[in-house]
Amino acid sequence: MSNNKFDFMAIADQCVKCGKCKPVCTIFNINQDETTSPRGFIDLLGAYKRDELELDLNAKEIFESCFLCTNCVEVCPMDLPTDMLIEQVRSDIAKKFGITWYKRVFFFLLRHRKIMDLMSKLGYVFQTCGLKIEKETQSAVLRFSLPIIKKDRALPYADTISFLNKYPENLRFSKVEKRKKVAIFIGCMGNYTYTNIGDSLVKILKKLEIDVFIPKKQLCCGAPAYFTGDFDTVDYLIKKNIKYFETFINDVEAIIIPEATCSAMINIDWVHFLHDQPDWKKRAEKLVPKVIMATKYLETATKLKDILTDSNKKFDDLVTYHDPCHAKKMQGIYQEPRTLLSKNYKLIEMSDSNRCCGFGGVTMQSEKYHLAKAAGSPKAAMIRDTKANIVSAECSACRMQITNSMYVADVKAVFKNPIELIADAIEE
Repeated sequence: MSNNKFDFMAIADQCVKCGKCKPVCTIFNINQDETTSPRGFIDLLGAYKRDELELDLNAKEIFESCFLCTNCVEVCPMDLPTDMLIEQVRSDIAKKFGITWYKRVFFFLLRHRKIMDLMSKLGYVFQTCGLKIEKETQSAVLRFSLPIIKKDRALPYADTISFLNKYPENLRFSKVEKRKKVAIFIGCMGNYTYTNIGDSLVKILKKLEIDVFIPKKQLCCGAPAYFTGDFDTVDYLIKKNIKYFETFINDVEAIIIPEATCSAMINIDWVHFLHDQPDWKKRAEKLVPKVIMATKYLETATKLKDILTDSNKKFDDLVTYHDPCHAKKMQGIYQEPRTLLSKNYKLIEMSDSNRCCGFGGVTMQSEKYHLAKAAGSPKAAMIRDTKANIVSAECSACRMQITNSMYVADVKAVFKNPIELIADAIEE
């Protein structure tokens, strides 16, 4: 399993050094360092391929500073896949330097759902000792600093019971003989932390009289390990999920996902990752047509718009919408959630909804948190300027990052997934 799809040197030669990527690059906007601009990354990767650059600790530091926001890919006149190049070289970095112990523990838990469930329950029992919980924002602040995580930030916390353990596998809501049925892929944060997203999606599907299959054996989509370079874990998770999805894919109309990152990972990155495993790649490609983000499915394939239009519920809440990188830039999904929300809420656009919030993955949220904090500050300022009391995005990674950014900047808005807001609008 090589997973080296791209020739670093060939792509470095294709870069015309136009500089269009620099103004939109999340890390370059923080440090103004040409080395960590997208064209700088590409130039260094070409040198690495030519054996002119040693993959040392300095190179590791540089390549781990990319947020993988894909802004550069969006504006590149040559369509160079800078984000995928970074993901590829991070695998080389992981092989050479190893993966930090706490990441290895985390990725082990992602492979083993039952152990993760147990750890989540233990975490819920003991978290009140170490966390000051703020239920309104679904976040918590550490009562004391830890070696990896400092106490000056808002963090997510475990719910009492995970989404997957809350419901039976099959939910029958259809009242007609020819039933519509969908499966829900919930995502790890939606499963353990922001469980109201799944609850809300179930409420919406019940209102639409669509039967629901909740695949209990689903595992993490693999995104955290993929962005970190742990390709062994990615390979394991993708193949386990593919084999499981194949057991029910023909029985459902769609697998809907209320998470941008999970959806992009399954729809795009699974196929990319399996480029050198043709049989597995074909199996992944067969799943893609039925895998869809929740708001896109609800807006295009159901009568939800009509139900929301007919609803008497009109909220005074002012909502601003943030476009997750993995939704708008990778999947072209941005109008669908706005269309649904606008039926019952007042929407106001922030100055740059497309700007990356600065989540950046496990590494960025741990040893490089100072970069995530810096990247989140402009987004918090944009939200404050709208005077909105709710900020929404269909991504729990963005939720974690933006909630913390607002906490640091003392912005009083509350983050809600659009699925949660829509469920409130149809509630009788």
